[in-house]
Amino acid sequence: MVSFITNLINGLSLGSIYAIIAIGYTMVYGIAKMLNFAHGDIIMVAGYASYIVMTKLGLGAPLGILAAVVICTALGIAVEAIAYKPLRKAASPLAVLITAIGVSYFLQNAALLIFGSNPIIYSSVVPFNTVQIGPFQIPGTTIVSIVTSVVLVSVLQLFINRTKSGQAMLACAQDRDAASLMGISVNRTISLTFAIGSAMAGIAGVLLCSAYPSLSPYTGAMPGIKAFVAAVFGGIGSIPGAMIGGLLLGVIEIFGRTYISSQLSDAIVFAVLIVVLLVKPTGLMGRQIQEKV
Repeated sequence: MVSFITNLINGLSLGSIYAIIAIGYTMVYGIAKMLNFAHGDIIMVAGYASYIVMTKLGLGAPLGILAAVVICTALGIAVEAIAYKPLRKAASPLAVLITAIGVSYFLQNAALLIFGSNPIIYSSVVPFNTVQIGPFQIPGTTIVSIVTSVVLVSVLQLFINRTKSGQAMLACAQDRDAASLMGISVNRTISLTFAIGSAMAGIAGVLLCSAYPSLSPYTGAMPGIKAFVAAVFGGIGSIPGAMIGGLLLGVIEIFGRTYISSQLSDAIVFAVLIVVLLVKPTGLMGRQIQEKV
């Protein structure tokens, strides 16, 4: 029983990181109707930014986290403005998708040129190692990851539902042309969406590298793909769905790795996604949208 609960907690910890990353995917898709496959590589940029500030400059974890968030936010805005904005009205959505893949490879190869391919040992930003709760020793990164994901999702929901910028996001998600006619700046709203999503990726990158302290140019590749799976799993376009999808995905991965096979854990994750989409194509919390013709 102790082993089961420990694995459940570890799964929720990993899933909370997936959830934070998945929110970026689901926000960008919900508002801009595009899949930003460079999102996972922004996680890697966050890891290197915080590593340089904390280890090379010796400025401590708080400034390392702040640097990761600021740099990733700026990077997200720049990528959207340079790579995606000119293609927003492209005839084929494949143009944006291919560009996103190109941006992903650009960031990976830039990191390879600057930092090399050898993994770097990352120092955790969490100031305490473990917390003893009854018979359980819970890692500090686990507690921080779970609490951070709950707080971020709650704050983001309040922002979207209670602020003018959040309402503009909802309006653009429903109908960008109608939102523009109502005086909403669609371009500014999409840029804000990328900024928030990239800031989330920055926080997730720091938490991921703290929980799994090995940093390389490919650090964000697989977590980015799995977070996309989590967004689809929960219902892409739904922030609560991204949260639930991420948590479930983390639990499934840890349980599959522990009780079935560590080598097949990734295959199990994708197999569960296929089954869920066969039963409910819009995901767990997704809604069927009727397109006007």
